[in-house]
Amino acid sequence: MQLFKTLTLAVLAFSIVSCASLNGGSSSFDDSESPYVEDDTTPVVKKEVKEEKIVVKEEKVTVVDNKTAEVFKYYVIIGSFRVLDNAQNYKKQLVEEGFLPVLLENEDGLYRVSVSAYHEEISARDNINSIRQKFEKYHDVWLLIRKA
Repeated sequence: MQLFKTLTLAVLAFSIVSCASLNGGSSSFDDSESPYVEDDTTPVVKKEVKEEKIVVKEEKVTVVDNKTAEVFKYYVIIGSFRVLDNAQNYKKQLVEEGFLPVLLENEDGLYRVSVSAYHEEISARDNINSIRQKFEKYHDVWLLIRKA
């Protein structure tokens, strides 16, 4: 019975000493090296945005509404129409949204509505991703490569 009392007192004393170390001892969670303490300098991890694959088509096109416009290799296409009036109406809508669209016509008579044009493919792709992030309704914007 004496041994049982001694062991109980020893366990109790150990528990008290262990708890006391949490109030300012080395196992404090205030330690800046602790993985459980958030540091103001910890970078915020942004949610990864899944990028949709960009559709790419190569076509011979001519500028419809501005014959003196500079010719580019890469066009960001936001709409396609069989009827020129429909393409022109869509262009007006896009202007109201802040875009500067240009109408193109391909060899099959389709009118492509381009919202930007580039000499560099990476710039065009960056713009496509930017449009997709800013305007959910234009998630299907795609890249047209002008055939020479």
